Amino acid sequence: MTQTHTITVEPLGREVQCREDQSILDACLRAGVWLPHSCTHGTCATCKADVVDGEVDHGAASSFALMDYERDEGKLLPCVACPRSDVVIEADIDVDESMPVHPVQDFTGTVVALEEIALQTRRLVVELDRDIAFNAGQYLKFSVPARDGLPVVDRTWSIASPPTETRRLEFHVRNVPGGRGTDGWVFGGLSVGDAVSVSGPYGRFVLKTDDDRPAILVGGGTGLAPLKSMIRHALENDAYAGHLTLYQGGRSREWLYDVEYFQALAAQHPDRFTYRPCLSEETEADCGSDATAYGFGMVTDVIAADHPTLSGSSGYLCGPPPMVEAALKTLMSKRLFPRDIHREDFFNEGDKESGAVRSPLIKR
Repeated sequence: MTQTHTITVEPLGREVQCREDQSILDACLRAGVWLPHSCTHGTCATCKADVVDGEVDHGAASSFALMDYERDEGKLLPCVACPRSDVVIEADIDVDESMPVHPVQDFTGTVVALEEIALQTRRLVVELDRDIAFNAGQYLKFSVPARDGLPVVDRTWSIASPPTETRRLEFHVRNVPGGRGTDGWVFGGLSVGDAVSVSGPYGRFVLKTDDDRPAILVGGGTGLAPLKSMIRHALENDAYAGHLTLYQGGRSREWLYDVEYFQALAAQHPDRFTYRPCLSEETEADCGSDATAYGFGMVTDVIAADHPTLSGSSGYLCGPPPMVEAALKTLMSKRLFPRDIHREDFFNEGDKESGAVRSPLIKR
């Protein structure tokens, strides 16, 4: 029988029971004890905390996210660290009191839709066995089945549905060549009618519903998914008072998706929502009569041209780390402060040893 240890979380003083085969973050979130986190697989360093007392196994922590000297100094990444004794940790807990904390739970889902929506991109829709509570922008962890002698692994995808849709959830998945969860599953065998095991919700990249400032949302690739959840929640449920402007970046039209959907939303809510799809490798001549629907150049160039200043606004950035970093610099150059910018970098397993770890400047 797997041994269980007591995790004491400071400065909260809360105690949580955690199995030796369970990550400290997972045990805390399931007990309703919120700890900062983002990637949940040892890559981004968002959850980094101090070991005050006790022994841990650092698990699959990236050597870039948790360096050797940090391990020696008593740091850990709770998202992958497992206890080997009773443990006391001290975390930088900055809880947004306006956001409800939903304990992580396990669910069984059924795939009800799986369709191609852009180049190397699929929309996955899952019907859960019971209702789930989550905040707009959060994600679920999928259990990828064992295959060809390889063990079960976890992969995470953001929810594109608003929180009022509590049973039928939409996800956007970009194929990663050789990826266990994408190439080897969603794009390589998963079918409508299949059962899937998921857990959640996870993440702190969420719509700040108590805000009323204009917001700039920037999405690259499937980084659009959590932004779609936020936008739908804001518009359909009157959850956000400020005007939202979505910038969706892609190399060409074949990489973009849901363009007509967002165009319709913008037409339906002209005083509350603006949509700007941007193409970095196509020109006005390439698009012909459709050219007026797009911005051209890097998404950051389009933002810079559209806004002399963004003072008094907020920002939400989601997508590949290079795009997020570039958008961060652009928004800051337009007089947005770091505290006003929320970000979610989409890492994959290959990023663990590549050094593609986010800047610690922004909390998300």
